[in-house]
Amino acid sequence: MDFSTALPTFVITLREGVEAALIVGIVLALLKKAKQSRLNIWVYAGVGTGIALSGFVGMLLTWATKALSAANPQYASVTEVALEAVFSLIAIFLLSWMLIWMTKQARFMKAQVEGAVGNALSQNTGWGIFSLVLIAVLREGFETVFFVAANFQQGFMPALGALGGLLTAVAIGVLMFKWGIKINIRQFFQVMGIFLVFIVAGLVVTTLQRFDETIAALASADRASASLCFYYERFTKIHSCILGPMVWNTAKILPEENFPGVVFSALFGYKEHLYLVQTIGYIVFLFTVGGTYIRNISNNATPKRNKVAL
Repeated sequence: MDFSTALPTFVITLREGVEAALIVGIVLALLKKAKQSRLNIWVYAGVGTGIALSGFVGMLLTWATKALSAANPQYASVTEVALEAVFSLIAIFLLSWMLIWMTKQARFMKAQVEGAVGNALSQNTGWGIFSLVLIAVLREGFETVFFVAANFQQGFMPALGALGGLLTAVAIGVLMFKWGIKINIRQFFQVMGIFLVFIVAGLVVTTLQRFDETIAALASADRASASLCFYYERFTKIHSCILGPMVWNTAKILPEENFPGVVFSALFGYKEHLYLVQTIGYIVFLFTVGGTYIRNISNNATPKRNKVAL
């Protein structure tokens, strides 16, 4: 049983879960301060509905993958790999966008939540509270759902990692808001964000590999599609279809399936066989998304007002 496949989803769900837990905790604290704890039920309803809808979307994606595979049994494996590639692209976009957007919005998060709660209280309705919490949970949940769907063929381990991350995030939320334990949230998000950058960069490499496998399978199944493989190295057994020449082959030195290669693969996108297009994609992602993230946290590093006041 390969527990390493649970590591990326654990990290992602932990980070996104703590983000949602912060919003939930702030809302509960504001309701208590306003002596409106009777509206807490709307907060819990928003959390439960958000988790349920995220789970439903995950099951829907799994069902769609199986249904499409069953509809074309001769292309079942190709269909699964192609869908994983598509889900991976969506996950890359969602995770990258939310990482950068939330880094920019972090300093305004408490003020925005206070404004939304104040507006809901002025209207004397719980629906505003419910929708605020629901959107926060869904926003984080959808990112994890698509990441898990992108790893459909790895079985239940990614989902197990997501569950572990969610439970840990809930525990952190309880420690902060229920027991008053001080946690350096800013530092936590910075460290988890760096891990997230490398995980998504690794997902870029894996996504390119899945597109390569899909096109290679189509090219071998249909002569009319044979020209899709514009690169084919005749002098090695390990070749690519669209990824260009191999940059390195470290299978004998640091195999992916053994420790520590399996951990490097899960957290940093390490591949024992890496091709030119994958290398370019990895580096470009680190310099663009990773560079933007580092600049954002550097800009937010000094002012004291950027810390989340609980």
